[in-house]
Amino acid sequence: MNTLPIILWVAIPYASIAVFIVGHMWRYRYDKFGWTTRSSQTYENRLLRWGSPMFHLGILMVLAGHVVGLLIPREWLYAIGISEETYHFGATTLGTLAAALTLTGFAILIYRRRTVGPVFLATTTMDKVMYVFLGATMLFGTLATIVFQVFGSGFQYRETISPWIRSILGFQPQPELMADVPLLFQLHVLTAFALFALWPFTRLVHVFSAPVGYLFRPYIVYRSRDDGRGAQAPQRGWEAIKTPDPDRLHKL
Repeated sequence: MNTLPIILWVAIPYASIAVFIVGHMWRYRYDKFGWTTRSSQTYENRLLRWGSPMFHLGILMVLAGHVVGLLIPREWLYAIGISEETYHFGATTLGTLAAALTLTGFAILIYRRRTVGPVFLATTTMDKVMYVFLGATMLFGTLATIVFQVFGSGFQYRETISPWIRSILGFQPQPELMADVPLLFQLHVLTAFALFALWPFTRLVHVFSAPVGYLFRPYIVYRSRDDGRGAQAPQRGWEAIKTPDPDRLHKL
């Protein structure tokens, strides 16, 4: 086998996965305060109120479709009564809807980030690079779906890309499965792995954030700084600590 397929369909995927995992560990260890979306809601809310829900709902639908289409063998779907025709109809219909929501929301967010001054000034270089690869990944995936699945005769990616992905995750890579995959699908895959490599160093890390700690943290105790406590007697062990008068200390 030639060297190029090994690089494209073995080396690059494993390198991207390694950077994705190690990069998140490094970022969490050394940049916890930077583990944030760097929200710009205070700068502008009207466009954000429309673009953000559309983008996030669409991307969740896209993610669910990729999990089903790439990670679940079609024999498993046959076993629960989902035929090839049913799967193709659902994937094409829901996939088109998800792509429309995602791309429209993404376009609104990019327009907002470019035209609203304070939001644009808060955009870092890594943000711009991430937006390029995120947009390219979505664009190539959408074009591939439209060209081959909607208006074309259909491409059986569950016989090529899906088993190739599973072979990568199972540490038994089969790069030959990607040999005859159309260029648009190949570009979609490569830009997606490039995005995974960039992921730990961008605002996308907020995907793995959840306020779970709030459920288990201790209560916050607020104490008054006033001397007057009314008729309530101080509880044992909670006597107020008297702070010295600064003027008196100065005289001493």
